[in-house]
Amino acid sequence: MRTLVQRVASVANLNEHSINPNSHWVNLKGSWTTNIVLIIALRLLFGTIPWTTPELSWTLTNLSYCLFQYIMFHGIIGTPFEVNQGAYDNLTLWEQMDNGEQYTPAKKFLTVVPIIVFLISTHYSNYDVATFIINFTAVLIVLIAKLPAFHRVRFFGINMGQNDYN
Repeated sequence: MRTLVQRVASVANLNEHSINPNSHWVNLKGSWTTNIVLIIALRLLFGTIPWTTPELSWTLTNLSYCLFQYIMFHGIIGTPFEVNQGAYDNLTLWEQMDNGEQYTPAKKFLTVVPIIVFLISTHYSNYDVATFIINFTAVLIVLIAKLPAFHRVRFFGINMGQNDYN
């Protein structure tokens, strides 16, 4: 029977010193720079559309970046590599990062960046209530998924691996 909230089974036989090629790149400074470049590119892209205002450009940038982060780090499970005998098959990229350890520099960076983009988009939208609610909802969804309390937790059976159903 499926329940509203389910916890993914713990990963067994993981060596803390083994490198997961699926999530190792997140710790590299180049990936941090890529995040910043992506935000700037999104803002420039939305800013070049003739009918967009700066307020709308920043809101679209925030929404796009939050959607990108959610899909990339919380929406896709597994790994394309078979180096850990399937140990990461039922985990999202966020759960695979740093072998599940919380509050690492990469996880802090990827948590702070959406907050900064949210603050910038709120400022440039002149603190309009409707735009604030849209931006806040997007960043809230991304940040809730990053909380340690939701580590390996699935809602409504979404992202449950084949071995997780009992």
